[in-house]
Amino acid sequence: MAKKILTLNIGASEIELAEYETGGRSARLVNYGTAQLAAPLDSGDPETILVPALMEIVRTKGIRPGKVAVSLSGQMVFPRFAAIAAAGGADRFEQLVRYEVEQNIPFPIDEMVCDHQVLGETESGDKAVLIVAAKVEQVEALTTALTAAGFSPEIVGVAPFAVTNLFLAGPGNDGSCAVVLDIGAKTTSLVIVEGEKIYNRSIPVAGNAITKDIAQALGCTIEEAEAYKCENAYVSMGGVMEDEDETLDRISKVCRAVMTRLHAEISRSINFYRSQQGGSVPSKLWLTGGSSVIPQLAEFFQDSLQIEVEYLNPFAVVSAGSGVDAGALEADASKLAATAGLALQAAGSGAINLNLMPQSILDAKAEAARIPFVGIGAAGLVAAAVIAWMSASSAAQKVMDRIEPAQRAAATVQKIKSDCDKAKKDFEQAKKDADALCGQLARRDWTLLKVKTVRAAIPSGFWISSWQDKEEKTVVEEEPQSRRRGKKAKPAETVRRYSSVTFRCWPEPGKGQTDIIRPLIDALEATGFCKCSVSKNDKVSMDFGTPPRLRQCTIQIEFKEGGEER
Repeated sequence: MAKKILTLNIGASEIELAEYETGGRSARLVNYGTAQLAAPLDSGDPETILVPALMEIVRTKGIRPGKVAVSLSGQMVFPRFAAIAAAGGADRFEQLVRYEVEQNIPFPIDEMVCDHQVLGETESGDKAVLIVAAKVEQVEALTTALTAAGFSPEIVGVAPFAVTNLFLAGPGNDGSCAVVLDIGAKTTSLVIVEGEKIYNRSIPVAGNAITKDIAQALGCTIEEAEAYKCENAYVSMGGVMEDEDETLDRISKVCRAVMTRLHAEISRSINFYRSQQGGSVPSKLWLTGGSSVIPQLAEFFQDSLQIEVEYLNPFAVVSAGSGVDAGALEADASKLAATAGLALQAAGSGAINLNLMPQSILDAKAEAARIPFVGIGAAGLVAAAVIAWMSASSAAQKVMDRIEPAQRAAATVQKIKSDCDKAKKDFEQAKKDADALCGQLARRDWTLLKVKTVRAAIPSGFWISSWQDKEEKTVVEEEPQSRRRGKKAKPAETVRRYSSVTFRCWPEPGKGQTDIIRPLIDALEATGFCKCSVSKNDKVSMDFGTPPRLRQCTIQIEFKEGGEER
């Protein structure tokens, strides 16, 4: 029988909450949502930061709170890979694990929650053990926030190893040495996997570094720089070629500079793995994470590292239900790798099964499980006392006892009626406020949906240069039939709403205007969501030189929903 479990990945600036059905050892995505955090979790009380974001997903996606598996970010944990002697029995082995934690974790062990897993055997016959620790205070604050939002934490995993679970279960795992790179907002998690060997490192170079450098380069705010990055950023491939748009050229060079720093850290990690753990040269790099979708990033790493680069697709391992929006899923797939890895662990098919659930939470769950049995015993005692009292009462006393409860019940019913009337009035006001809020959220989500749909649909090699939402008002005279009846014709006004979107690409030499623009229009209209047109003033730039130069075209897109214009 299929069971449902929620999986939550908490990033530096965004969370992803996904609902999976697990059956046997497989998992299927049935619903998911993302939300921005008002501030990083380490900047304040997790409850005040995390709960509003969770409630936003619950409201907009209809995901009911329940049992949840949550992943901690790589920067919150202390991983340690150790070779521990197999001799001495289970108690001796646990003592040696504790000794490794005490020697290598820079905090008292009593302040830490730890877990470990045996990965295999070393060449010398010792056990290769992965040990992970996190501060109890931080994990308890996180689980308390989840409980306050109505969720019940079942698994506290680690994001880099949840992604590793996904890779190990996928078709790309052939046993050779590979690098899995999860590029987030604040940090990049690097995991090197080779057979039973695993090496992990958290690198403080990621999407936020690009945003910060763009703000410095353009002299704008962080918010404006983030918008520039999301809409226009791509990684410059170097050389003498420059973007005709000066702003885009500066942004692309900023991206390249940051990714060059990340490349240097990746090279250091690979060299350390090879020298200290006797590893091989990686043959492939797998990309995932919200910041991994920057255009030309894969080409940059393929050129700089001289290895094959591919994106890690969660849905080569887990399936997606029919109710999940396929277009949105394609755009968000890179964000869902950790949630899919957690779902595999919950289904019992994860290769790495770490759980950093604090003992205080486990004790609280055990205590809560005993409460129903205590309640049943108490109810039995009360029932026995009532029966004994009724048997000992006289007939006259019974009559008096019936009158008084009836009077109290009447007063209670009257109070309940008053409370119900007040609750009904409060409910109607709350519903009115909620409807107004839903309307605001729908208008916000509409703009986001349009951008995501266009970005997901455009062919490879195209990117968005600018976007303007426009309206055109047209005055139309009343039909001639009305004028024949002697009525005065009244002009009617129609409004056409559309988005004027400018695309850019590097076409192959010799391609004409139709060759460039037709595939783009066909791809957009194939979504069933877009109706495209090109005005006389919006023509394709047709400057064919040697070498070929950047081309651009502007397309007017009318968006539809359910076959009708929104």
